[in-house]
This record gives sequence, C-alpha cells and structure tokens, in this order.
Amino acid sequence: MTDIMMIGPYPEWDLEDLERTYRVHKLWQVEDKDALIASHAGTIRAIATRGELGASAALMAKLPKLEIVSCYGVGTDAIDLAYARANGIRVTNTPDVLTEDVADIGIGLLLAVARQIPQADAYVRDGRWRKANMPLVTRVCGKRLGIVGMGRVGAAVAKRASAFDCDIAYFDVRKRDDLPYDFCSDLVELARTSEFLIVTLAGGDSTKHIIDATVLAALGPDGIVINISRGSTVDETALLTALESGAIKGAGLDVFWNEPTIDERFLRLSNVVLQPHHASGTVETRKAMGQLVRDNLAAHFGARPLLTPVV
Repeated sequence: MTDIMMIGPYPEWDLEDLERTYRVHKLWQVEDKDALIASHAGTIRAIATRGELGASAALMAKLPKLEIVSCYGVGTDAIDLAYARANGIRVTNTPDVLTEDVADIGIGLLLAVARQIPQADAYVRDGRWRKANMPLVTRVCGKRLGIVGMGRVGAAVAKRASAFDCDIAYFDVRKRDDLPYDFCSDLVELARTSEFLIVTLAGGDSTKHIIDATVLAALGPDGIVINISRGSTVDETALLTALESGAIKGAGLDVFWNEPTIDERFLRLSNVVLQPHHASGTVETRKAMGQLVRDNLAAHFGARPLLTPVV
C-alpha cells in the first residue's frame, strides 16, 4: 500500500475510500507531529490537504519521497508552490466543482446584508414586529455591482447578478473578451462607481489587502462589500474601521484573515453578516471535491495525466 499523509480531516465518505486504497497517516490526530513525520518520512509519497491548511516548504522538505500534494479546495496560497515546482512535486486542487455553490453564497450574502435578512428574522422572533414595522432596507436589483476578480467564481456571480438586472463591471488583471460586462482596470474607480463589491480573487501575495482603506473609502457610505475569496484579500483593520464608523454600509464575509479565531470586533457589529468559510459547504459539492482529490491521486499513482494540475 502507498503511504499518504493527511494534514486535516476530510468527510467520512472520503476518508473511508482513501483508507481502502492507501496507508493513511493522520497528522491532525497526533500531538507529536514531528515524530509522526520522522517515523514515516521515508515512505510517504503524497500529501492530502485542505486549502486553508496547505503544505509548507518545511513540511515537504521533511518528506524526501513526496511526489504529489492533492488539495481539497481551490485555493493553493497555503501550499509553497515554488518549493513544489523546484523539487518536482506535483500539486492539484479542486476547481470548477465548487464554483456554483460559492457564487450562490456571494449573492446570498449580498441579499442578507442589503435586505437585512438576519435582522428581520430577529425582529420577528423577539416580538418587535408586534409593536412597529421594521425600518426600510436596501434594494439589490438594478444596482451597480463591481466584481473584483473575473475568474470562474466571478463569472458565475455575474451570471446570477444579471438576473437581478444589476449593472455589472469588474476588475482583473486583463479584460475578458468572452464576457459582456464592463472592464475596469482601476480598482478604486470600480469601487467609486459601484454600490456593491463582491470579491472573488485568488489569494496570495499579489492580492493581499487589495481591498484597503482607499478602496473602502471610494465605495462610500452606501456601499456593501462581500468577500467570498480569501481572508487575505481584505485589509481587516481597514474594513473594521469602515464598518464601525459608517464609512461603508455593511459587509458579508465568508472568509477571514485569522479564521476560525476571527477578530471579536466583527461579533459586535450589526451591519455585517458572518459565514464560517462555508461557501462550498454543501453535501453535493464536498462529495465532488473529495472525489476529485482521490481521482488526482489515482491518476498520479496510475501514471496517468492529472485531472486538475496546478504544478
């Protein structure tokens, strides 16, 4: 049996299948992780990880027989791709299969913040409706929507927002000729001319804190920002200041800089809707993600082309 190391848990249906096929070493279950790594360093040929857990250069360097890192998730910013590439280690992820669910949550969060759905639920439950009507909220349909990052998820969000008759523009490194939406090469200008910003960028150094105080100021007091990308893309200090001061109207967040131990200031705010990094958290998508992880491992060890290579 081939030895693989799992950095963190997968759903039971994935783990059962992996354990039928491989000798699985579960790093998250042991206190002395270094001892586990050292005792199996000469046999481990694969790492199965999750996007937020990744695989560092330090870890990969301890596994001289390592051939592949298979990531459960799209984001690979926590995997040292440069080290993997330099050392001939293949890396795969699970794109496409989670696109639709993430886009759904992007629109869901926008509706939740603008229409104050969590607050409306509380308004009914705690009896305030019996005394007075709830204050008016913000319309979504027909508004100017800026999408920051027009990749798979960004395009899926735009498709959904089109059904709301939103006026859609986007920021990215280049214009996409296959899409009808307005391209804006200046992120601050996109924010200035939008009422809503939905962030769908990949993580990593090139996008770290790209949504900063300047962008938020340009979005303005009627603006709502939605982040379904990576916590690193938003400067949370600037975001918290903007939310607390009313510099923007609100935010919907599925991801955070220091998740799951997020800044407690978020918990005290009534103009933000919080999600536990769960945009792809449907049974259907998680099963498809796990299958793709397993299929990539099987392809590699069967000397077949990888289905979704990153490196």
